[in-house]
Amino acid sequence: LHLGDIRGPLKTSNINHFEFNYHRYREAALSEVDVLEQINSLDEEKIFACVRMLDWFDHHGHICIVFELLGLSTYDFLKENGFMPFSLNQIRCMADQIFKAVQFLHLNKLTHTDLKPENILFVESKYDIKYNSKMKRDERTLNKLDVKVVDFGNATYDHEHHTSVVSTRHYRAPEVILELGWNQACDVWSLGCILIEFYLGLTLFQTHDSKEHLAMMERVLGPIPAHLLQKTKKRRYVHHDKLDWDEHSSAGRYVRKHCKPLKQYMSSKTPEHELLFDLLQKMMEYDSSKRITLEQAIGHPFFNPIRK
Repeated sequence: LHLGDIRGPLKTSNINHFEFNYHRYREAALSEVDVLEQINSLDEEKIFACVRMLDWFDHHGHICIVFELLGLSTYDFLKENGFMPFSLNQIRCMADQIFKAVQFLHLNKLTHTDLKPENILFVESKYDIKYNSKMKRDERTLNKLDVKVVDFGNATYDHEHHTSVVSTRHYRAPEVILELGWNQACDVWSLGCILIEFYLGLTLFQTHDSKEHLAMMERVLGPIPAHLLQKTKKRRYVHHDKLDWDEHSSAGRYVRKHCKPLKQYMSSKTPEHELLFDLLQKMMEYDSSKRITLEQAIGHPFFNPIRK
C-alpha cells in the first residue's frame, strides 16, 4: 500500500509550504493513478512487466494506491548479496522483461523518466545460498528472475510538459544534464546504466555533481560531441566547445580513479560479454537522436540465446 502522503511536524511558518507540497503530492499521486489505469487498460492480458494497480482511494485527502505484492528491488537484492554482480544469463533474462515493459510504455507515448535498480522489483525474492569458491563467500541465487517495473509517479506523456530535469542523478542522460530537451531516449540511457550496474554490482557514475558526472561520462565513453556542447545553455560546463574540466585537479583525479573506459570493465573477452558491451555502447550514445531504440535493443544479438 503506497500512501501519497506528507510526514513530519508542522510549524506555523511552514503552513504555506505544506499546502503547496500537499497539493503537489496529491496531483502527482493522481497523475500516477491515471498512468496505472492506462497500463491496466492497455495490458489486460498482463503481458508486460509493469506493476499492477489493484485499487486506489482517497483517505482524508491523501491518495492511497494499492499494488500487487512484490519482492525486493534489484538494488536491495544486490545490497543484501554484498553487491555481488548478476550473471550474464540473469542480466539477459531481466533485461528482456524490462526492455519490453518500457518499450510498451514508449509505444503508448509514455516516458518513465525514473528508471533505476530501486524501481525494478523481483516478483519473488526467494533464493538459495551457495558457496562461491572464486569469491570465497556465500552467494544468494534467486529461484525466479521475474521482475516488474514500478514507480510511475514521474511518467510523462509525449504531449505533456517536459520538465527540464528528470531521472535520479546516477541514471540521468547527458541531454538532461545539458538541458537540451529530452524524449523517450532518456529511458534507454538509464537502462544502459542499470545493466552495467547489474554486471558490476556497483553504480557506474557515482557522483552528486553535474559537471563531474559529465567528466565521468567522458572518461568512460570518450569526449562529448562538440555540437551538443555548443547547444547547451549550461555555459559554465563548456570552454572552447569542450567540457571545462581539469583532469589534474583533485576532482579530476577522483574521476580518473573511479572511472575507466567502458571496455575495461569487461570481466571476460568472450563473445557474449562482447555483445553485452556492444549493446551498452549503443544505449549510452551521447546523441539521443543516434541512440539505439528499445525496439532495436530487443533485437540485438545479445538476446539471441533467449530467442532460440
